[in-house]
Order: sequence, then structure tokens, then C-alpha cells
Amino acid sequence: MKLIRHSLMVIAGLAIGSVIAGCSGMSPRGEDTAVGAGVGGVAGAVLTGGSALGTVGGAAVGGVVGNQIGK
Repeated sequence: MKLIRHSLMVIAGLAIGSVIAGCSGMSPRGEDTAVGAGVGGVAGAVLTGGSALGTVGGAAVGGVVGNQIGK
């Protein structure tokens, strides 16, 4: 069980690192859009109990809000 948990933590760390590295060349507005989509996706998943539609809807709304805040 510890091996599975450790493996998942390593994979999550690598995923976060690659996302951060991928945002290095983005404009501030693009970064705000990406952050908004990420936060919105998490919020949508939490509010709908993990529903795929809630996650995608939250990401879409969050991306639009992040884009508009980045103006």
C-alpha cells in the first residue's frame, strides 16, 4: 500500500512540475486563464461530487473568469 501511495505522489509531483514548466512561456493573461480553468475544474468536481460534467463545466467557467480577470 505504501508503494502505491509513494508512486502516486511521485507521479503527481512530476505532473505538477511539467505543468509549471509548460506555463513558462505564456503571457500573463494566458496564465490567468489556465489557473482559472484549473481552479474551476477542481471546484466543479468538488461541488458536484466528482461528476465529469461538473468538472468540465467548472473548468470552462473558471477559464473564462481567469481570462477576463487577466485583461
